[in-house]
Amino acid sequence: MKKKWLIHNHFNHEKVAQLKTSLNVSEVIAKLLSLRGIESFEDSKSFFRPNLEMLHDPFLMKGMQTAIDRINLAIKKNEKVLIFGDYDVDGTTAVALVYSFFKEYINNIRYYIPDRYSEGYGISFKSIDYAEENNYSLIIALDCGIKANDKIDYANAKQIDFIICDHHLPGEDIPNAIAVLDPKQKDCNYPFKELAGCGIGFKLAQAFCISNNYEVNKIYNYLDLVVTSIAADIVPITGENRVLAHFGLKQLNTNPRPGIKALLAFGKAENKDLDINTLVFTIAPRINAAGRIEHGSKAVELLISSTEDSVDFSAKINDTNLHRRDLDISITDEAIETLELDPITPFKKSIVIYNPNWHKGVVGIVASRLIEKFYKPTIVLTLSNGVVSGSARSVKDFDVYTAIENCSHLLEQFGGHKFAAGLTMKPENVKAFIDAFENEVSRTITKDMLVPTVEIDLEIKIDEIDDKLIRILKQFAPHGPHNMTPVFLSKGVLDTGFARVVGQNHLKLEVYQPHTKLTKVEAIAFNKGDFLSFLQKQIPLDIVYKIKENEFRGQVSIQLMIEEIRVSE
Repeated sequence: MKKKWLIHNHFNHEKVAQLKTSLNVSEVIAKLLSLRGIESFEDSKSFFRPNLEMLHDPFLMKGMQTAIDRINLAIKKNEKVLIFGDYDVDGTTAVALVYSFFKEYINNIRYYIPDRYSEGYGISFKSIDYAEENNYSLIIALDCGIKANDKIDYANAKQIDFIICDHHLPGEDIPNAIAVLDPKQKDCNYPFKELAGCGIGFKLAQAFCISNNYEVNKIYNYLDLVVTSIAADIVPITGENRVLAHFGLKQLNTNPRPGIKALLAFGKAENKDLDINTLVFTIAPRINAAGRIEHGSKAVELLISSTEDSVDFSAKINDTNLHRRDLDISITDEAIETLELDPITPFKKSIVIYNPNWHKGVVGIVASRLIEKFYKPTIVLTLSNGVVSGSARSVKDFDVYTAIENCSHLLEQFGGHKFAAGLTMKPENVKAFIDAFENEVSRTITKDMLVPTVEIDLEIKIDEIDDKLIRILKQFAPHGPHNMTPVFLSKGVLDTGFARVVGQNHLKLEVYQPHTKLTKVEAIAFNKGDFLSFLQKQIPLDIVYKIKENEFRGQVSIQLMIEEIRVSE
């Protein structure tokens, strides 16, 4: 698949020069900081030295005082309180945090995770009926609810109050709950808009401590849950999220809770320094898998466990995750084969594929894999309990949420954000939805959006890579949206004669640039073995790469992780 290489080379050179001088750093570092919106010494200090005092006052969030007043009233009246959350990582970590924190103050408190298959995403009528039958008068809903207007009206009719803690985009009308905490509300003045659902739960606990003059430090014990949600939900790791992620990773690396520690052992990451990638690829899939064993509440059970008893359950989760991976691969292969056999696939601007027999739990992963293959806005649908449900994923710069919203007359429910969404519809609407979505995408997407982009921070020379650069680059972590691991371009590189193919088709090489200081650096390029002949013939290549430290048998060396290669012009 052809890709365009986009190099970010528009800088305010005066501000770059000021950063270089005030921080005593190289121009490479100054430019990287500038690309991340850091333009002053103070900005740099906040970026490199996150501090918990940087967290915003939770009472700046619309509805927070009302929410705390309602919780304090529930405690005073000894009411029964139900903590409700979605079954994904963000939802279950949020429930684990809020339940664990408030059980010290609320005598009658339980948690409720909806069943993925019988209730679906978000607040359900069944959960409200459960609350009524068991005399719960207050429900705190986490990572969902911002569009559950009908469910909240149903609960109000039963004298059950709701506090909604959500981070998804609101609809036109806000639910009639006692309090709605969502920084994305138009009239909410909270300074940071990109908290994950678990982050909203954390702010609720923070506000409760402040309101009741409790020691705020006690809520910092839950930052491992917050950073797990930040990583899994792919929210921007800037501002307040950067602070939460920084200290959450510190906790995970020094004193992980027993449930997560057990998952790390199965993910073979127990004795490694954890980073956002570890959470995304090792912990998050296993927590998601927990929601598929018997019931989603098992995920919370694991996260709140205070003993090593969680190890047995972790083994079961790991097995389920392996089964999920097998399903993901087989369904992806089946979907690709179906699409490649369809003669109109190349002419469509979108992909909507439906198979009633596919497993509901992996359609989001399959959609992401289809994006990698076809690079078009993609929706994967399946049938569950008589309702068609699915997940949408998007390409860079295309707002799939708005496209789905413009087809909402054919849907029962939908929610999400610009690059990912979930939706449900009646089976008889599938054909009409496929046509409507294709029309909407065709109307709004541009030709450029359908070409994958290789994002490059800077072009640098190989001889600019040294120990000092590595040392400062390490301080750019934690990485994630809006602060991705820096990607570099070096042009006209040659191999020292070291190049060879290893594994299935991976290229191991040692690169240098002519006409510079003779600096040579080891590199590896996965699935790029086809370029071996160019290297052997000493044909100059342009390489796009990330820089990492490679540790082998106690020796630490610099290694380039090459992502793209092309013949130099």
